[in-house]
This record gives sequence, C-alpha cells and structure tokens, in this order.
Amino acid sequence: MTTPAVVLATRNAGKVAELRRILAPHGIELLGLADVTAYEPGPETGATFAANALLKAHEAVGATGHPAIADDSGLTVDALNGMPGILSARWSGRHGDDDANLELVLAQLADTPDERLGAAFVCAAAVVLPDGREEVVTRELRGRLVRERRGSNGFGYDPIFVPDGSDRTTAELTAEEKDAISHRGQAFRALAPVVARLLGVG
Repeated sequence: MTTPAVVLATRNAGKVAELRRILAPHGIELLGLADVTAYEPGPETGATFAANALLKAHEAVGATGHPAIADDSGLTVDALNGMPGILSARWSGRHGDDDANLELVLAQLADTPDERLGAAFVCAAAVVLPDGREEVVTRELRGRLVRERRGSNGFGYDPIFVPDGSDRTTAELTAEEKDAISHRGQAFRALAPVVARLLGVG
C-alpha cells in the first residue's frame, strides 16, 4: 500500500521536521513546500486562528493537489482583550519584526499590574483533503508575561512568556522542553490521528 503524502503549508523547515516526527508513527509521509510545485501564498484574511489555518490549507490543496496541513498561531494577552492574536507576527506594522512586536506589547502593558499579565500562546492546526473534507484543532499554552527579556532560545514573544508551572520563559527552555508543552506541538499531536483517520491509515 502506498504511503499517503500530506503537504505542510509552510517554508519553516523546523516546523516541517517537527510534524514529520509526529506523523511518522501514523504511516504518513509529510512534504514541505520545498518538495512540491512552488506557489505564492495569498494574504491571511481570516478573523480567527482557525480561519487562517483553513485558508492556508485550502490554498495548498488547490496548488498541489495533495491533502494539506496548515497552522496559524500567536500570542493572546488577557489585558489586551486577546490581542495581538492573529496579528502577532505584524503587531508593530512590519511582518516578522520580532523585536518591534515584543517591545510594542511591553509598552502597551507598562501600566498594567503584574497580576494582570496573563497570556496564552494559541495554535490552530487544520487538515484539508482534495475532496473538501476538513478539520481543525486548537490548543493553547497558558502562562504570564514578564517585563524583561530572558533567554536566547525560541523566537517571537518567547523571551517574555513564562508557561504556567514554570519559572522560566519559553526562550529559556531547551528545544525538547518547549516541544513537549508548546501550543504548536500540542495542536500537531492532536491533529495527527485526525489526519490518519481521514486518510484511512494507522
């Protein structure tokens, strides 16, 4: 029986490697965008993490003809009414400027008491099949923000996010420690059996 192949709609090699490890026990081959016909992703116009994940997965199916997985994630801050949320990567106005995004969040929270610095990393992961079937799972890592950067691992808001039950920021955790609890790791692990069921494997 042929091993089914699924495309992960990302150019992030680390994300591909992570999901490849998670899907391997289910007998599913994962392809990155480097392994398929190149296409230009459109803008993320969804109003929620789930909507954006589905949009990206549908786009990948249309461009490649393969079943596709996509995720959308970000930081939600309680005192900012859940923002930056889906705007996490471009909160400062420039997409992917981690330093500017982090500094803007800290500036917006300057007058917020420490006890109100609750936050969560949220990830929605979606799978879409060429026949139109689709499913989404959403997972989160709860924690709190700190006002000074700590740690050099990770990226984005990791240096100011302390997960519940820890006294270290996610930028102070090892890659293995972070993978074990991360919102994306949780979402991908929850999605893996869903993908296997939809593809009739495992």
